[in-house]
Amino acid sequence: MRRTEMLQEIREMRFEEVYFGWNESRLSQEEAARVLGVSDRTFRRYINRYEEMGLEGLLDKRLTQASFRRAPVDEVMAVSARYEGRYRGWNVKHFYSWYQRDGGLRSYSWVKNTLQARGLVSRVKKRGVHRKHRERAPFPGMMLHQDGSTHEWVSGKKWDLIVTMDDSTSEHYSMFFCGRGRD
Repeated sequence: MRRTEMLQEIREMRFEEVYFGWNESRLSQEEAARVLGVSDRTFRRYINRYEEMGLEGLLDKRLTQASFRRAPVDEVMAVSARYEGRYRGWNVKHFYSWYQRDGGLRSYSWVKNTLQARGLVSRVKKRGVHRKHRERAPFPGMMLHQDGSTHEWVSGKKWDLIVTMDDSTSEHYSMFFCGRGRD
């Protein structure tokens, strides 16, 4: 069950309790609204809908209506059939390029998600971290890093700063400037 459907059921159960408490004057309208986590105005709208249609009036219409953006079933079936018939075994990126050439208008993400939902292509494991964290060297002096960077340290002159440092302690052993021969 999706979260929105679960919240809908909870809202229905809590509303009946709160409504009867408000109807019997045990709760004020403000208190009842606060218990439901809505404004006074929304609570009044709930009351009107509940008295007109019962619990059906409290249903969130967004849950019962299909989105106007949703692809028609025949389009989903056509994309799935095209992949199964001629392109089975291809990766989604390659299939999508042919889908576009044949006049397909949907996005790459839509095609990928549709094929994955139908079980035609498998989900790929997420790639690893670009820069993996490396443990530092256990002893001082075991691993030294030497790096240089070019910068305009003095106005009009570019020099290289060369730094040598210890990996385990981050202690700097040397730093010096080198003049550039190309200036």
